[in-house]
Amino acid sequence: MKIDVYPHFLPLKYKEALLKKHNQNFITARWDQVINGTPALFDLETRLRLIDKYEGLLQVLTLSSPPVELIADPEDAVYLSKLANDELAELVATYPDKFAAAVACLPMNDMDSALEETDRAIKDLKLKGVQIFTPMNGKPLDSPEFIPLYEKMVHYDLPIWIHPTRSPAIPDYRDEESSKYLIYQRFGWIFDTSAAMNRLVFSGILERYPTIKFITHHCGAMIPYFEYRIITGHDYSQRHLKRRDDDVLSKHPIEYFRMFYADTANSVNTSGLMCGYNFFGADHILFATDAPYDSEDGSRLTRDIIQFIQSAGISEQEKAMMFEGNARRLLRLTI
Repeated sequence: MKIDVYPHFLPLKYKEALLKKHNQNFITARWDQVINGTPALFDLETRLRLIDKYEGLLQVLTLSSPPVELIADPEDAVYLSKLANDELAELVATYPDKFAAAVACLPMNDMDSALEETDRAIKDLKLKGVQIFTPMNGKPLDSPEFIPLYEKMVHYDLPIWIHPTRSPAIPDYRDEESSKYLIYQRFGWIFDTSAAMNRLVFSGILERYPTIKFITHHCGAMIPYFEYRIITGHDYSQRHLKRRDDDVLSKHPIEYFRMFYADTANSVNTSGLMCGYNFFGADHILFATDAPYDSEDGSRLTRDIIQFIQSAGISEQEKAMMFEGNARRLLRLTI
């Protein structure tokens, strides 16, 4: 079995409501292009055909961006989150042989409602975790207002999926008005995920909640590749610059970075996959595709990532952990 823990989907009723209730910060024309060019993002039959192409494939549904708190006021964000979660739960119940689980959408611009929806989604709808974005309405993930959510997820012992959400409106250079050549997405998203992981480490959140489980998109972003830079840069600043960034930490910072879980999304080459594998270990890597965001409605990513995991120079036992064992354990799946 191959359990894809990070494909994206827009349930039909939610998608229609989203396009009606967005605020002026949302670029409708651009999102229309994304939807129209990606049928598997919302069309159930297209999605089911994708899954059926690959023997033993199941998906854990995560809601596609944009984050509801970015494009709707708090009242509408609560409505949209509930609508999305209801539809996701219904899909899992109706197609248990296609969808192993689903991940809750939260209205993070209303934290009281977000906490209530977390309880409803996990207790009543049986969803298997929550998804949050970074930055969160411009705020870092170590902001004090988000701590109650982390405490709640520690209590439920279920993962928090982290997804980057940098906008093209953020310029690459100070004297420009917007990002060019998809730099905001190709590289900005990877930076934002890495920055969020750094904030979660050095703020002491992983020290304070050692059993918390964050699943980071795109194979842990920049962290595995820059492992040695993180180590030497930190050690140098401690010895020569006398900086005390880690006063709240009881271990070397690199050990906290290894506590994150990483997916295989976009790791469609052996060196990229092995970089993540060598840093996190097989027990902290989960199969994921980022489908359907490719030129073939998800088939290209799904096919290539499966192929590269299968051809990797690791044991069959570790491949099984990455393909399904880790997902079963973290999400407490009974399938």
